[in-house]
Amino acid sequence: MAGGDVVLRFNDVSFGYGYTKPILNEASFSVRRGSKITIMGQNGAGKSTIFAMITKALQPDEGTITINERMSIAIGRQVIPRDELDLTVLQFFERAFSQKVYDIEPRIKKILEVVNLETSLDKKVGQHSGGQQARLLLAFALIQNPDILLLDEPTNNLDKDGIRHLRDFLADYKKTVIVISHDAEFLNSFTDGVLYLDVFTKKVEQYAGNYYNVVKEIEARIERERMQNVRLERDIANRKEQMNFFSQKGGHLRDVASKMREKIDELEEEKVDVRQEDKTIRQFAILCQEDISGELVSFSSVSAIKGHKKVKLPIDLILKKKSKLLLRGPNGVGKTTLLESMVKREAEGVMINPDVRIGYYRQDFSTLDPEATVYDAIAETMHQGGEQELRSCAAGFLLNADILSMKVKQLSEGQKGLVSFAKLVLQHPGLLILDEPTNHINFRHLPIIAKALDRYDGAMILVSHMPEFVNQIKITDTIDLEELLEKKGK
Repeated sequence: MAGGDVVLRFNDVSFGYGYTKPILNEASFSVRRGSKITIMGQNGAGKSTIFAMITKALQPDEGTITINERMSIAIGRQVIPRDELDLTVLQFFERAFSQKVYDIEPRIKKILEVVNLETSLDKKVGQHSGGQQARLLLAFALIQNPDILLLDEPTNNLDKDGIRHLRDFLADYKKTVIVISHDAEFLNSFTDGVLYLDVFTKKVEQYAGNYYNVVKEIEARIERERMQNVRLERDIANRKEQMNFFSQKGGHLRDVASKMREKIDELEEEKVDVRQEDKTIRQFAILCQEDISGELVSFSSVSAIKGHKKVKLPIDLILKKKSKLLLRGPNGVGKTTLLESMVKREAEGVMINPDVRIGYYRQDFSTLDPEATVYDAIAETMHQGGEQELRSCAAGFLLNADILSMKVKQLSEGQKGLVSFAKLVLQHPGLLILDEPTNHINFRHLPIIAKALDRYDGAMILVSHMPEFVNQIKITDTIDLEELLEKKGK
């Protein structure tokens, strides 16, 4: 990649967890000083595993990882661990340093300005919204001013202002940045190279240049390999036909047939398996609960957060089947809190038909039992059908038999998202409540998910900061909490 001297190098690195197949097999790549690199690959391909090895949280089984010893490293994590949610903001940032920092309070306030977050240093981390927690995670990495900055899905839960602040910061950041993200537009604003994890070969392919151009280059390569397979399969079919003819003749022709069989075996080995990382999930449908009609959800008011206080906002709205409500507002205004109270049927001013089955996609996947197997996690909400239907549904979301036998905690965040959608398909809900359903999901899957949501016949309440995703769904109603707060303030 263009840039200065090499600051990070993987040399024939192999790694595999004890409970699954190898993640990396003799993977090699290098990163130069000051470069802005994207890591691409299917959910579960091992992107976060590479970060864990860079930070030495994991050690390779074979091969070497060389990092310039003068380079400091910081990682922006995807989620805040549960054992850190009770820390105050001050205590949280103190953990970013191995030694006591005496001017830490002004440094925290300065870095919070960078990520556009207003909060109190004595406020608990867990009292912040999902979007605010995403900004805290980002600030935690940035406050260390590292030579190598690792960002794992940094745009998840960020509103458009938060994404703009991050994009501008990264464009101006003079040091090395490596980013895992499925946000193509965000990546293309600063990326000058791509590390591509091939989930079939378990190797890392290195590309230089514009993110979109790299995607096109990879797609063109896949098409060339597909066409090569077509030619080989045609050749193999012709040779098999000739071999069968000669083998029936006997004598010298049987020797010819035997040699042809050897050649066929060679041609079979030349075929390239379909690259799993380029597979998308299958088209799917979320069937609506059948025994419901009329008013499914009625709103007389909603609650929002302003100045750390709960504000009641009057509104008159009814959701019936095929209603699709978009709930909008900046990070910290209380969207997730409102959705959670609806799921519990405790939201003040919101009445949900007691017969309605609620399907809930929670942005942090905390509704999934980390100790349960993936199979059991999906089966627990299954409305009807048997094991064959469950496995078929799971396969459509790229959750094969090996993954079904794993524990939820062993999955990547993207795979947890696919598990959550599989659960919704098998649940047949009457009301869908979706909190940032695009987080962690491979961008190739998003049009398929949007199409399924658009065709859903039940009522739906959606929170998403991704306009290009929302625009693919016929939204019937919108509640903008920021606008309602402004009206109430007048």
